[in-house]
Amino acid sequence: MENVHLAVEDEDLYSGYNDFNSTFFTEELENDIGFQQALRTSQGRRPLMTAKLPGTAIGGRPLASSFGSRVPLASSAGRPVTGAVQEGAARPMTSIRAAGYTSTMMRGSTFDTLGQHRGPAPPLEGKNEDAPEEKIKIMEKKVNDLIEESCMAYSSGASQLALEKAKEARRKEQALVRQREQSGTADHINLDLTYSVLLNLANQYEHNEMYPEALNTYQVIVKNKMFNNPGRLKVNMGNIYFQQKNYPKAIKFYRMALDQISNAHKEMRIKIMQNIGVVFLRMGQYSDAITSFEHIMRESPNITTGYNLVLCNYATGDREGMKKAFQMLISVPLGIDDEDKYIPATDDSSTNMVIDAIKNDKLYQMERDKKAQAEKYIMTAAKLIAPAIETSFASGFDWCVDMVKASQYVELANDLEINKAITYLRQKDFNQAVETLKTFEKKDSRVKSVAATNLSFIYFLEKDYDQADRYADLAMNANRYNPAALVNKGNTVFVKQDYEKAAEFFKEALKNDSSCTEGLYNLGLTYKRLNRLEDALDCFLKLNAILRNSDQVMCQIADLYEQLGDLQQAIEWLMQVISVTPTDPHILAKLGKLHNDEGEKSQALHYYSESFRYFPSNINVITWLGAYYLDTQFCENAIQYFERATLIQPTQVKWQLMVASCYRRSGNYQKALETYQNIHRKFPDNVECLRFLVRLSTDMGLKEVQDYATKLKKAEKTKEIQEQRVRSGRESSSRGRRGSREGSADSSNSSRGERRSGKNISLPASNEPYESSSPKELDAYYVDPLGPLMERPKTGAKRVVEEDFADEDIGDDLLPE
Repeated sequence: MENVHLAVEDEDLYSGYNDFNSTFFTEELENDIGFQQALRTSQGRRPLMTAKLPGTAIGGRPLASSFGSRVPLASSAGRPVTGAVQEGAARPMTSIRAAGYTSTMMRGSTFDTLGQHRGPAPPLEGKNEDAPEEKIKIMEKKVNDLIEESCMAYSSGASQLALEKAKEARRKEQALVRQREQSGTADHINLDLTYSVLLNLANQYEHNEMYPEALNTYQVIVKNKMFNNPGRLKVNMGNIYFQQKNYPKAIKFYRMALDQISNAHKEMRIKIMQNIGVVFLRMGQYSDAITSFEHIMRESPNITTGYNLVLCNYATGDREGMKKAFQMLISVPLGIDDEDKYIPATDDSSTNMVIDAIKNDKLYQMERDKKAQAEKYIMTAAKLIAPAIETSFASGFDWCVDMVKASQYVELANDLEINKAITYLRQKDFNQAVETLKTFEKKDSRVKSVAATNLSFIYFLEKDYDQADRYADLAMNANRYNPAALVNKGNTVFVKQDYEKAAEFFKEALKNDSSCTEGLYNLGLTYKRLNRLEDALDCFLKLNAILRNSDQVMCQIADLYEQLGDLQQAIEWLMQVISVTPTDPHILAKLGKLHNDEGEKSQALHYYSESFRYFPSNINVITWLGAYYLDTQFCENAIQYFERATLIQPTQVKWQLMVASCYRRSGNYQKALETYQNIHRKFPDNVECLRFLVRLSTDMGLKEVQDYATKLKKAEKTKEIQEQRVRSGRESSSRGRRGSREGSADSSNSSRGERRSGKNISLPASNEPYESSSPKELDAYYVDPLGPLMERPKTGAKRVVEEDFADEDIGDDLLPE
């Protein structure tokens, strides 16, 4: 305790550390006369006389200035100066070495705080790629790259390439596992990488419809307990069984997945329950499906499940269940904001710019699609259950309309009323349809225009063109931009043969809706009537770009090319029609005619034969085939065609005479004689038949020759008397009247089409054998089976059966021919 000294409370243990010696204050050196005088001397230094420091063994101590001089300084407090060294020795400055100072800094050395005088840094030590860890890292990177390439290939539609990449990734991942086992680091296997490889491979198998391989790969993942939550993949396995229509196994795996997913993942469980309900629906187990769908509608209602619930109740015939399900369907919240937020409410330019930016963004498009889907499901469900929930479909529609009016889909009520009228049309109750549609005349403009368009369509089909024109005007006044109303107006003008005005209405319809195919089709027909063939061809070529593989459009194009004289183009377009409708006998006959006009008899024979095979009652095709075989001296083949013509026109003696002539040309005189005898029994006054009977009987030496000769003279005399009567009657008629009749006949013939020939099969003169008639005259009798009716317009009936009738108008009917 003698050596222990206690500190006095008043004593400051840290005194003296804040003392400052003014000698170290260098900012006033410019004003120091002695220092400035020393700088001006030749030596650059002068001695300073300072007092020795008291209490130290050192007398005067020089101070090292920036010029290298040593100046002895003394502390103002008499304390010794730390770090004191002998004169000429370098003072160590280790405490500030990090700032660039060193103890070896000599006079004239450069102050380098960044150490740039040391030169560039040495290069980094290279990696040793032969090391096992480096090899493993490189292999892992390659596997990840292959997985990414596989996913990108599938997203671009290259499913086969995606599968190849997935298989290669699996092979490299297995090689990576073997590499780790050989290097003794099996405990560090990357399980996440293995899981990613297997999952991607299973997905690619599924996308390429290789379902057994996909199931095996999923089984590898599910059975591996080292993976986290592999049970969720049983949903994917259930989906594969669903695609294979193995519904019991699909339900089994869905339920297994449902058991392994906790209640915390409510959305996932709801989706699996929905899958189970859909499978029950496919299996026809509607009661089980109803149970699943009702559970979903209580927990998390959605439009699709509500619609499926309506379908199941409809299948079971439960009226109350249908009503309840429909009420649940229309009460599903969509979660879509009001449309008013997209309408500018102020004059603020920045706000309006924001509204314009979000008006057509992805979110708004998603909301619009979701709303459209909901309206489609509700409309379809209402049309489905309306005839089943009440004793009459009208009462059912009324109930659905009342329910919809009380819901958030109040604007669909008018559309349901329109569909009620369409249902009347399907039932051929036109009066009720008209009465229902007439109730919309005082409604808002959109519904009024739709109803008036449908009324115009109905009256047009009934050929009440005045009423059709009236309601077309009403629809146009309610909504001038309604293309269906403009098409109907153009139709009513077209039937009045005001083609120029009709074309204007069709053009206006196309301006309002460039995809109005009915307006474009009718505009082409109008140009054909105006003989503006190039414009008509342009319309139908545009329509063909919209309606691919439309046989009617391609027929119009082929007909226009034929009228323009380009038969090769006409043949090419008709070949496209045949690729769409290969069994159309009229198109085949048309192809035969065009090839015949081009001089290609073999091709013409092929298409005429195909036309006869599909439709053996076309008298024009039969005539051409019979004439062709007569021309080529294959009379036996011609017989079957003329016999077919005899069945079609039994009162026409010329076909039976042709059959008998074919027998005679082929040398079968006995059969020819029997045929002429049959003809004589049916047509006893036919001079040509008697003439051939006389000739055959004479050649064959039959005893009936005299009888036939007597009958022939009598028939010829009777024919001569008839011809004299006709001749005298013609001479008594006035010349002007005869000219009028001839003029009307000429105009009638010209209206039937320039390509239609007026020649019939001509029988030989009395002094010529029947066989001398040229087959070319038979060929000239051929008439185009389509003729000028090639412009076969569409019927508007398809518009009646469309599902979403509220948005689609049935009035855009095409022109009847």
